[in-house]
Amino acid sequence: MSCDILITGTGMFAGRIALDIASTAREPINVVIAGRNRMRLDWLRTAGNARAAMFDTPARFSTQAIDLLEPGASEAVIREHQPRLVVQAASIQTSTVISDGGSRWTDLVAEGGLSATAVFQALISSRMAAAISALAPQTKLINCSFPDVVNGMITAMGHDVLCGTGNVAILSNVFAGARENLPDGPLRVLAHYQCLAPWRQPPEARKGAAAPRVFIGDTEITDPFDAFSHCQLTPEPAIEISGASGVTLMLAFAANKVWHGHVPGPNGLPGGYPVKLEDGALKLDLPSSVSEADAIAWNEAFEARKGLTVSDGTAHYHGRLKELLAEEGSVHAEGFALKDLEAVCSDLLVLRDRLSATPSRVN
Repeated sequence: MSCDILITGTGMFAGRIALDIASTAREPINVVIAGRNRMRLDWLRTAGNARAAMFDTPARFSTQAIDLLEPGASEAVIREHQPRLVVQAASIQTSTVISDGGSRWTDLVAEGGLSATAVFQALISSRMAAAISALAPQTKLINCSFPDVVNGMITAMGHDVLCGTGNVAILSNVFAGARENLPDGPLRVLAHYQCLAPWRQPPEARKGAAAPRVFIGDTEITDPFDAFSHCQLTPEPAIEISGASGVTLMLAFAANKVWHGHVPGPNGLPGGYPVKLEDGALKLDLPSSVSEADAIAWNEAFEARKGLTVSDGTAHYHGRLKELLAEEGSVHAEGFALKDLEAVCSDLLVLRDRLSATPSRVN
């Protein structure tokens, strides 16, 4: 039997999505959660169905135990459940790397940027995208694993991806909840994931950092740090917002409704944008003063300064991240062909393990 949504992964991010679907669905929806942690699967199924009963929503949850890293796992869950939408939230890289410390690996990520983890984030998501291309091209994919960068890798490998969740949607929803002294009108935000870090700092430490672009209607806010100085993110992954941010989109997709909001990586683009969902497809919903080309170039510039970009089937590292990878002896510091992603991932896992076992140089 087909399902409306297949969630792959059993971590905190996947759990937030599933349990928020359970409490907010207004139309019947059938959700399957797949992953290898049987105890966690049992709990998410139990809690999901309990929350649906608690809030009197027509959501129903079932599970499948499967190791998503095993060969053919993505193909197996696609064949078994024939989902309309896959929400891919499994990764071999934990999100806590942004707040962890104590090793040379966390030093490298802190100094070089999260694109140090892009290959690890892309592994399962690229396999799922390939399975969808081969077996169910009508199925849509939401990739939750570092979508600002990974979604571009997926499309460069020849597969479709609808969008991601979180990142720009963290900021857009934070600002929407804190706009008491601003004019009326639609709020639109352009934000790369690198724009999040300043909001984890106290207001006085944000000056000079990379700011998102925020618009009320077609008017741009000159200083978002000043306008939203009272907003504060947790130093840890903001799952309470990021995991939840895609739920209204997922429910709108399942019900074939129009939806306006913000997502990272729509259709494989770099960074995050305001968008409109209609007839199961996403298009950018920009202020009239910003062209699509300018919005894309603004987002892409972040990774070109420090991160990872993709062109002609090749991933290229840039800036301090490229320097750090070279200093650690990585043969991939100059970049790699995306067709070699699996082998590159194996190589970089060796590097990550070595650096994770080496104490931090930071006092």
